[in-house]
Amino acid sequence: MLGPQDRDIDRLDRIIIVFDRALRGLARTDAGPAPEGPAGDIEDDALNDGERRHSVGLMRINHAGEVAAQALYRGQSLVARDPQTRAAMEQAAREESDHLAWCRARLEELDAAPSLLDPLWYAGSLAIGAAAGLAGDRWSLGFVVETERQVVEHLDDHLARLPDGDRRSRAVLERMQADEQSHATRAHAAGGAPLPFVVRRAMRAASKVMTRTAYRI
Repeated sequence: MLGPQDRDIDRLDRIIIVFDRALRGLARTDAGPAPEGPAGDIEDDALNDGERRHSVGLMRINHAGEVAAQALYRGQSLVARDPQTRAAMEQAAREESDHLAWCRARLEELDAAPSLLDPLWYAGSLAIGAAAGLAGDRWSLGFVVETERQVVEHLDDHLARLPDGDRRSRAVLERMQADEQSHATRAHAAGGAPLPFVVRRAMRAASKVMTRTAYRI
């Protein structure tokens, strides 16, 4: 059985790992080739300049959202009390890393860069994730359920707004949407507690700030 000092060392190790992954991810020094994405050999129709800019803005939002998702799950895993909850958060973060790579690769295909504010999204989301985790594992899992529910809605909106000819982005977003719904379902089954209305409203407001900013910057 671990004593208090051993638990402190274990948590410190996890903190170091989280920040190492954050620095490598944001600096893209962890890059190797992106995992093969859902777009595969799908070809786009010709996009005019306005359509391409709009697709770039939408995919930049989705990339920023995946940066934030990584941080949320890492923050929650840092303070999770139950090893099973911690493992679930770490698994979700690993799955989200594929989404991050797919969005980044699509931005590169569109000759565009991610949001300049990605470090801010990561830092803020890491703090929010840790705060959710400190509230207790049931609330932390409930936070996952609500986050992913809002993400699925947000992806619905983006799929409706994508230019018709942007088939590759559409394939990526459809696969991401299915994965996010799976995360929500698993967190609910694991005992996630419904969040109070005021928390859900605050989450939605914070999301709007990020999406409106990341579209342009």
